[in-house]
Amino acid sequence: MKNALPSTIPVLIAGGGPVGLTLSALLSSQGIANLVIEADDGYCSGSRAICMSRRSQEILGWVGADRPLVEKGLSWVGGRSHWRNTEVLHFEMPSEPTQRFAPMVNIQQFYVEEFAHRAAQAQGGSAQVNWASRVSAVRPRADGVAIDVDTPEGMQTVSAQWLVACDGGRSTVREQLGLQLEGTQYEGRYVIVDIVQKTQREVERLAWFDPPSNPGSTILMHRQPDDVWRIDYQIRDDEDPLEAVKPENVLPRVQSHLDMIGETEPWEPLWISIYNAKCLTLPSYRQGRVLFAGDAAHLVPIFGVRGLNSGLDDAGNLAWKLARVVQGRSPDALLDSYSVERVHATRENIAYGAKSTEFMAPPNFAYRLMREATLRLAVSDARVRSLINPRQSSPITYVGSPLNATQPQTWVNEQAAPGAPAPEALLQGPQGAFHLSSRFGHHFVVLAFGGDPQRSLPDLEVLAITPAMDVRNQAWQRFGLREPDQPALVLVRPDGYVMGRWHGLDPAPLRATLNEKRVLA
Repeated sequence: MKNALPSTIPVLIAGGGPVGLTLSALLSSQGIANLVIEADDGYCSGSRAICMSRRSQEILGWVGADRPLVEKGLSWVGGRSHWRNTEVLHFEMPSEPTQRFAPMVNIQQFYVEEFAHRAAQAQGGSAQVNWASRVSAVRPRADGVAIDVDTPEGMQTVSAQWLVACDGGRSTVREQLGLQLEGTQYEGRYVIVDIVQKTQREVERLAWFDPPSNPGSTILMHRQPDDVWRIDYQIRDDEDPLEAVKPENVLPRVQSHLDMIGETEPWEPLWISIYNAKCLTLPSYRQGRVLFAGDAAHLVPIFGVRGLNSGLDDAGNLAWKLARVVQGRSPDALLDSYSVERVHATRENIAYGAKSTEFMAPPNFAYRLMREATLRLAVSDARVRSLINPRQSSPITYVGSPLNATQPQTWVNEQAAPGAPAPEALLQGPQGAFHLSSRFGHHFVVLAFGGDPQRSLPDLEVLAITPAMDVRNQAWQRFGLREPDQPALVLVRPDGYVMGRWHGLDPAPLRATLNEKRVLA
């Protein structure tokens, strides 16, 4: 057969969207051969998921895909909301000049797919993508999974040690295993439109509630690269969704709003779709040798941009664990922590997303009444404006993770408690300034404050942080130390999450944690 698939593979990834391709790149960077099966014949069309969080930029940075994304994308830090044509909120996300990445970057999803794919290809040939092919049957076994793949050359069977389902909201793998998502689906629908139009506006999130251009609707606008506007607008509950996406119904609404906000340059449509919010998840993301990530595992509302960003966090959490298991460096029980942590993260994201959805697409009269009252009050009362804030995506702390070390000692703050994402810090090294987050992504890292225990930890990557390096006083304060030269050890996982921290430089409790959690061979 001309394009025969490998008969065996360590990891088969069902779905070549941004989550599957990012996972492929992350696994390849750690030497794990993997095969991606994608039903489409190339990258997606239309903008789809467009807002990339700082955390997602960090994850893509582990394989070098951050640079093209940042260079192509449009960074932003805040946004404005309007009731009718009066501004009622101007918000800014936490940001500072010393940060490595902006809080958000707007970029079309197909660019994310391209950059992740290119990163996978650059890892030395351990990743393969088979386009225009789809998983048709899944047969789990004790030592792996047999997968039937329908390809242009005919049906082929691949035996994989592990199968990761990244095949979206209508996951074939999930269906094959008889699994169902649980949760809530909202009725409110939004039409999504990409148009090409030149503009001089700043890059920020723009929202209008009940605008004169489209009375009763809610409209969102984001600038994208290539002079593209992404416009989302809510349709009435009684509108036929099939009729709502027809150009003759979409284009007049878009024109009316562009006229209202003074965007007079010529424009043309590129892509039209429709969406309704869902708060759904599997109860577990591991079923034996099958793992679930992205929309195959959970569906969260677009409001607050938690969809793709949470999927990339799935990939970042799973990749290092799966690589260690495939390499025989950790027991497969380590993968149970992937499910525990990411299900917890999804439930947090769903809680935030549900609140945003109930404001952006009120499910009943009571919610609509409450929203209108809030918007009316926000015109003159700054105290209620925080209720309009869209609460953008941020990394979730893994409270109760089985990997978290116990923390019997007292610390100044809990910002870097076990289970929390390691705080960012800009440090000064022999070769110049560097961001702490740039050291994460592949290995366990021990941060040593007030000394260097390298001789006691020869098999771990140790970064000794001295007061001279921490010239901005960011690291010692954010990691909860009392003073710059206080001795302490902080163990950071490959995905940039704190696993444990201890006062002093004695490596014994750190070693005991690694042995107890069985993450190192």
